[in-house]
Amino acid sequence: MRVLAAMSGGVDSAVAAARAVDAGHDVVGVHLALSRAGGTLRTGSRGCCTIEDAMDARRVSDLLGIPYYVWDFSERFRDDVIDDFIAEYRAGRTPNPCLRCNEKIKFAALLERALELGFDAICTGHYASLVDGPDGLELHRASDAAKDQSYVLGVLNADQLAHTYFPLGDTPSKALVRAEAAERGITVAQKPDSHDICFIPDGDTRGWLAEKVGAEAGEIVDREGTVVGEHDGAHAFTVGQRRGLRIGTPAPDGKPRFVLEVRPVNNTVVVGPREALAIAEISGERFSWAGPAPRESEFACEVQIRAHADPVSARAWVSDDGVRVVPDEPFDGVAPGQSAVLYIGTRVLGQFTIDSTVSAVPVEA
Repeated sequence: MRVLAAMSGGVDSAVAAARAVDAGHDVVGVHLALSRAGGTLRTGSRGCCTIEDAMDARRVSDLLGIPYYVWDFSERFRDDVIDDFIAEYRAGRTPNPCLRCNEKIKFAALLERALELGFDAICTGHYASLVDGPDGLELHRASDAAKDQSYVLGVLNADQLAHTYFPLGDTPSKALVRAEAAERGITVAQKPDSHDICFIPDGDTRGWLAEKVGAEAGEIVDREGTVVGEHDGAHAFTVGQRRGLRIGTPAPDGKPRFVLEVRPVNNTVVVGPREALAIAEISGERFSWAGPAPRESEFACEVQIRAHADPVSARAWVSDDGVRVVPDEPFDGVAPGQSAVLYIGTRVLGQFTIDSTVSAVPVEA
């Protein structure tokens, strides 16, 4: 099998490529250049797309004896990931750029080019597993629950899964991957994991958004609409936030307030008590299935609303208008724009973008 190994410069993609070579596949390494910003060295950077990362990927490819290329996907990344991120925040939503990158770049743009060049599959260092199910290929959680990345892969469809290869899915722990890398002489064996948002290398998301979106002062109100404070820009607030609210009027019960909603139309931030973050229902119009679609329009499942959140037992309803989910126990602090990934056991069934929520705590009349 001809395999295109996506090499970030980290230890996971390095070992994944090495295992693909060991399996006898015809492997070619490729690093995706996603930023045109000059001088993006690792100093002060927390992402995964620096110049040094590209150098690390080249050294691993040389060690494995495979061809290596750098492909410029920066324009596509800007259009499909960065601009989408900005637009979502302008709309008062909370997007997941890593999930969008998987959907639009790694398993769309990259896969499209790989297939055009005659490759059979792309190989990545994601911790997830593919299983031949009774109705077709299925996406499942990795054996290492602590490193499972199936949530951010929930956007993949059946065609994409058919051309994807996850060599690390059955590895019991990241420590074993690092040990294997060291035994192979891979220099990035102890390289720290990337974290945060790769196109905001200093980690200052609020400052970055202020520059891109602009900051306009507005009101902070409670659930009844009473003004309790002012803000310098609604984009800086996310659902569930407690710190940095600068509310001048204390709550009647003296308890802390949390961000419950961001309303970009009138530049308003809504705050309320901790218990008001409980969400009894979520729904969304944009959905997709990771492999075979569910046979029934109503079914029991588990739902995960963040990459590292615990799954919640729920019931789901699917129609042409979208997906609606009611959890057995309320979700905690859900924001429109987040992705809800549906599971049945370890299998990823599919996902949808959350458009609306229903609070478990009604507003008092």
